[in-house]
Amino acid sequence: MRFLSLFLVLVLSFAAQCAPSSSAIAAETMRAISFIPKNDPVLAMANVWVSEVNAKHGSQLRVNYVGGPEVIGRFQQVEALRTGVIDLIFVPSGDYQDQIPASQAFVLSKLTPSEERKSGFYDFMVEEHANKINARYLGRLQVSPFYLWTKKEPKTLADLRGLKMRSGVLYDKFMHELGMTAITINAPEVYTALNSGVVDGFGWPVTGPLKRGWLESVKYVIDLPFFWPSNVVALMNFDKWKALPEATRDQLIALTADFEPRMVKHFDTENEREWKEIGSRITKVKFSPQENEKYLQTAYEVEWNALKARAPDLIEKLRRISGN
Repeated sequence: MRFLSLFLVLVLSFAAQCAPSSSAIAAETMRAISFIPKNDPVLAMANVWVSEVNAKHGSQLRVNYVGGPEVIGRFQQVEALRTGVIDLIFVPSGDYQDQIPASQAFVLSKLTPSEERKSGFYDFMVEEHANKINARYLGRLQVSPFYLWTKKEPKTLADLRGLKMRSGVLYDKFMHELGMTAITINAPEVYTALNSGVVDGFGWPVTGPLKRGWLESVKYVIDLPFFWPSNVVALMNFDKWKALPEATRDQLIALTADFEPRMVKHFDTENEREWKEIGSRITKVKFSPQENEKYLQTAYEVEWNALKARAPDLIEKLRRISGN
């Protein structure tokens, strides 16, 4: 009897030593990709977000940011997320506005990300993404105003007519309304398109064009940002999100909410620094006060009209929760 008791003690002790402790359980690893290369300045804070998640919650959740469109093509990324081929994407909401028409409100919002979390905008987008593309909207990764950059000086709105402009879905309607031809070109191909004459200019924030060499042939910028916030967001596959422990989900939400104001400050600082570095390479132009007003009104009106045509029941709510 004594021998049997000793044997059971030894067996139980060995089992306890072999069983994995809670701290030894491998963290959930999620693969992330982005719509443009991960080292692009537009994605500077996406890299920071990944680093912070891994530093603070690496024992429960690790993000493996594997690359950009070289991994999965930009316009296949949302479907890859929906079906679980990839776990996380950093993507412009314009890339999936056919599936979620209301996603265009990301660039129409006049609120800061922190204000969006209080106005109901954030919660609304969480629900829309879950219901329509099987994704969990986590938060914004970039807030930076958009400009039009051109080879030729546009002295009036009429001078924009006929220009072939690089677009990326986001500002197609705005360009068409002002008589430009919008040509969708992925960012890595813009340099060649500019030098070969395929396009006469492009739409883009201030961060990036100088580093990419785009300003070698483009000499003018319309000094009126037509959209203030960017629409680059972080999305997680919803099935993966639901599989995470509740505590991990709560921590990730809190981390991202804390991250967003610092993200905004980063891009504000970078934009100021970038303008100084661009200096006299680019001439800033404006139109008459009347045309300036028309230029800005057009950007918003064409998008709100398009939204009204596709989601009429949501317009009143979207305007309210986006500060419009």
